[in-house]
Amino acid sequence: MFRRGAKLDPSQVRDRRGRGAAIGLGGGAGIIILIAALVLGVDPSALTDMTDSGTTANEANLAESCRTGEDANQSEDCRIVGFVNSIQAYWAEAFSGQGVTYQLASTLLFSGSTQSGCGFASAGSGPFYCPSDQQIYLDLSFFDDLRTQLGAEGGPFAQAYVLAHEYGHHVQNLTGVLQQIGGDRQGAESRAVRVELQADCYAGVWAANAVDTGFLEPLSDADIAQGLDAAAAVGDDRIQERSQGSVNPETWTHGSSEQRQHWFLEGYRSGAPDACDTFSGDI
Repeated sequence: MFRRGAKLDPSQVRDRRGRGAAIGLGGGAGIIILIAALVLGVDPSALTDMTDSGTTANEANLAESCRTGEDANQSEDCRIVGFVNSIQAYWAEAFSGQGVTYQLASTLLFSGSTQSGCGFASAGSGPFYCPSDQQIYLDLSFFDDLRTQLGAEGGPFAQAYVLAHEYGHHVQNLTGVLQQIGGDRQGAESRAVRVELQADCYAGVWAANAVDTGFLEPLSDADIAQGLDAAAAVGDDRIQERSQGSVNPETWTHGSSEQRQHWFLEGYRSGAPDACDTFSGDI
């Protein structure tokens, strides 16, 4: 999938796995920080951020292990690095073509739970983008859940789709789209759903241009099928049917399986962000 000689940049992925729960540190260190926060009368997460600014041992390991596309072909951790590099390389080029500088966003790997700029995050939250700190949060166990609980086939390009979708939200944050959701956060025609479908479309746009970023070999039909299968698995109707046995479009927040596949394909076939206008007309 990855070009063997492609040079990876592990600095775009932060690794907080094994660091503990809500305040980001476990064991005695976490207790000390919590006590200090109570004494000082500050938010514990602020002190956690102070201790979390350097390169962790996990990140040093990524830097050592994830150097080339060949590493990405052999290791899941390095594959995540490779996808993140490719996605951001595309958007940096796309923004540059419009005379705008793209701001890099880290992907932060965690296990179990962690503190984000948007509050407490757990594995049950699923992958998400936090606009407050411009980071994507990902517990890799989600990819197992995607197969075992949501019925997806899985595979490397299912992971790529998920990451590209979340980086689509980063693009929306940079362009001001996320700030326009307001209170319209539920319903089949809501702005929340339209935002999610646009992120799916942006994922397809990246897929169409992925080879040109220099990281990936030409994509196969099987790769795109994995992405489409993952998109269908996280459709609101599919999830509701599996979890409660019925479908209620009035409570949708992400769109149906059909819609999510449609907009991914719209982006993939066009290869252009301008094709991702999910805010005009029917979706």
